[in-house]
Amino acid sequence: MDERELRSDPPEMFRPCEENKRKETQCGTKTMQHQFFPLRVQEAANLGMKAAVFDFVKPSPPGTTWGLGGTCVNVGCIPKKLMHQASLLGHQFDDAREFGWEVPEESIKHNWEKMRDAIQDHIGSLNWNYRVQLRDKAVDYHNYYAEFIDAHRIKGTNRKEKVIEKTSKYFLLAMGMRPRYPEIPGAIEYGITSDDLFSLSYCPGKTLVVGASYVSLECGGFLASLGFDVTIMVRSILLRGFDQQMAEKIGEYMANHNIKFIRPCVPTKIEKIEDGEPGKLRVTAKHQDGHEIIDEYNTVIFAIGRDPCTKNVGLDKLGVQLNKNGFVIADERERTNVPNMYAVGDILEGRPELTPVAIHAGRLLVNRLFGESSLLCDYVNIATTVFTPLEYGAIGYSEEDALAKFGDEDIEVYHQNFVPLEWTVPHREENACYAKLICHISDKERVVGLHVLGPNAGEITQGYAVAMKLGATKADFSSTIGIHPTCSEIFTTLIITKRSGKDITQAGC
Repeated sequence: MDERELRSDPPEMFRPCEENKRKETQCGTKTMQHQFFPLRVQEAANLGMKAAVFDFVKPSPPGTTWGLGGTCVNVGCIPKKLMHQASLLGHQFDDAREFGWEVPEESIKHNWEKMRDAIQDHIGSLNWNYRVQLRDKAVDYHNYYAEFIDAHRIKGTNRKEKVIEKTSKYFLLAMGMRPRYPEIPGAIEYGITSDDLFSLSYCPGKTLVVGASYVSLECGGFLASLGFDVTIMVRSILLRGFDQQMAEKIGEYMANHNIKFIRPCVPTKIEKIEDGEPGKLRVTAKHQDGHEIIDEYNTVIFAIGRDPCTKNVGLDKLGVQLNKNGFVIADERERTNVPNMYAVGDILEGRPELTPVAIHAGRLLVNRLFGESSLLCDYVNIATTVFTPLEYGAIGYSEEDALAKFGDEDIEVYHQNFVPLEWTVPHREENACYAKLICHISDKERVVGLHVLGPNAGEITQGYAVAMKLGATKADFSSTIGIHPTCSEIFTTLIITKRSGKDITQAGC
């Protein structure tokens, strides 16, 4: 995430005001569903601001709610990664036998309740820690649903209908997003989303996951690896917005590992046919050609996208500009069209929907407002990972976007299949893992896209993100000596281009 210096002095609203110097300014902040939002509020407090935060989670349709910390901590990155880890451990029992460990197959079973409770206990400790951090920084925290009265006043309502008001010079919008339900009979009554899955009180059983998002593939992936019968229903393409070659490789790998795909297809009706935990649901769906199918499941999870939490908070009264889908429109300084209102995170139009992006952008914003910084957040060279059974890490441009921006003749793609050494003894498949570098030819083959499908993809991409932020070229990658034997070293040895058409399959590490 590059930080760029502004070329001119920041406008008056970005300069520390006299009230700031006297440490009497209130940096008012509000959110319903924030993602590590306390970190941004604390940054303001660290700079001497009087800061407040409104945080309130509306229960999901099944009634799930959670504590301080936002989507990532409670119903996103943290529990998702931990359940992904649980699923990886299950695969390692099979590998262990090939390495000489005598692991009796009949004694291996997974306990959903034990895993869920352990993860929820960890999340609870994080919730408490955030409360302590806010208290230590003297941040005024309110578990109230916030609504704007005008550009400088906000009211909050708690669960007991108690109402309070706050006045502030600045407001930071960071409400995040919530999962979307399809408009079909039975969806809200009988379906759940990722808001509910991680604290589900019962074993999900035979599960249908609807959607092609990273949430869909991640949840379907770890549920199947935990031993559940999983089907993923996809309307069109996988992982819209990601590199499509990588997306299809993920789908192919998952289909080869006990996950059924139905595509292109959408559900049209959900009916309950049996009570219980889990109960039994009948799902009617329609293929693109009009052919109707019916099947029964214990759990239906919707992961068809997320909507910004910008409705019913008073933004319309203030004239805050939103796009047709409800995302806040802001400039490169995260400033909305209302001068004292700023926005960061998932609710911003055209920004990556990633927790670390929101944290970083919020920290830079606060330092511009109340410190002496003029740095902006660069939203291009950002690393991310999809925690599917075989992880996918990406930095920068997808191949499609690079071709659209620079043109076919100005892009060179280096690629190669690879085999992790750890996979050789258990005899896992040889050409499932894949890496590619997308290079801008006329810019000294600067690497503008990095993609890897393999174990520990997140750990691989994080380090290379630094190199790409500094403008690394293909020559820089090639002149770097790799660590052998690792998966990451593949990026130091890539020599085959897509343009050449040469074979990239590997046999052994």
